[in-house]
Amino acid sequence: MKTLTYQEILNYAKQEKKANKRIRLLAVAMFMQINNRSEVARRLNVSRRSVNDWVSSFLNQGLAGLDDKPRIGKKSRLTTKQKEQVYLFVKDAAHSTKGGRLTARDIQEFITSKYDVSYSHSHIYWLLHKLGFIPITIKDFPV
Repeated sequence: MKTLTYQEILNYAKQEKKANKRIRLLAVAMFMQINNRSEVARRLNVSRRSVNDWVSSFLNQGLAGLDDKPRIGKKSRLTTKQKEQVYLFVKDAAHSTKGGRLTARDIQEFITSKYDVSYSHSHIYWLLHKLGFIPITIKDFPV
């Protein structure tokens, strides 16, 4: 593994689009300059432990050690194919010539009847966001 210089790491940081990785690169570059993890943490307004973890990961694994780690979370109750079908259901309803509007309850009932999966209203809105929809509600206001 090639040893990177301060300037090379700084150049990587300037080109990095992900803010989380950019801050890690900057922390490593600053550590190479001042060699004091507490001072790096203070200047970047992050915890010393974070700086310690980032520098250790970099020293052990190189640039790959600064990549985002996979996040652990609850597995989705809908498969990718099912989500595609929900997407099509919402898209078709939005472009329907019948008029009316599609509510979270309508989507909730579709998912429950078709896949036997229950979601709260807030999760329906989260799912719509993940599918690329922007929920809009229009209310009648007196003029």
